[in-house]
Amino acid sequence: MLAGMSFTPSPGEQIIFQGHPSWRSILAFYLKGLLIAIVIALVAKLVGQGFFAIFMILLVVLGFTVVIGFVRRMATIYTITNRRLNIKRGIVARDIQETRLERVQNVSYSQTAFERMLNVGSVDFDTASDAENTFVFSGVANPQEVVTQVDKATSAGAAGSHGLGHPSDSY
Repeated sequence: MLAGMSFTPSPGEQIIFQGHPSWRSILAFYLKGLLIAIVIALVAKLVGQGFFAIFMILLVVLGFTVVIGFVRRMATIYTITNRRLNIKRGIVARDIQETRLERVQNVSYSQTAFERMLNVGSVDFDTASDAENTFVFSGVANPQEVVTQVDKATSAGAAGSHGLGHPSDSY
């Protein structure tokens, strides 16, 4: 994790799931970067640049794409505890979205055909708040497991149980 980005649970609160969007979820971003690199290299070839210049253009554009994709992915942290859901985004500027678990009314997940092949998807939490305030874990690996973890947490919380589960290593 990036420094200063970890989630700090309150006393008595246990982390059930914590992770970033899966690297597989940003493959489309990487493919777009590759396509842009190829287009720029073709333009450079048309204006008469040599092999070394074209190779360097490809290398720089692909390098930027990989770094930007990695930072975007690592700068997003999804956390489920036995009390709340939390989404942290950003490194310099920070956007934190949080809701209490008892406010979650429905949990569903969606996957496109491409996402299904990669076993990633988006988990959508319907909460008892503004309809405009969407709460979505996007690009998570094995979204059905995330739904199961939230179901366990909300079911046990409704029964008055404390001390749910153990922190998960699945990212």
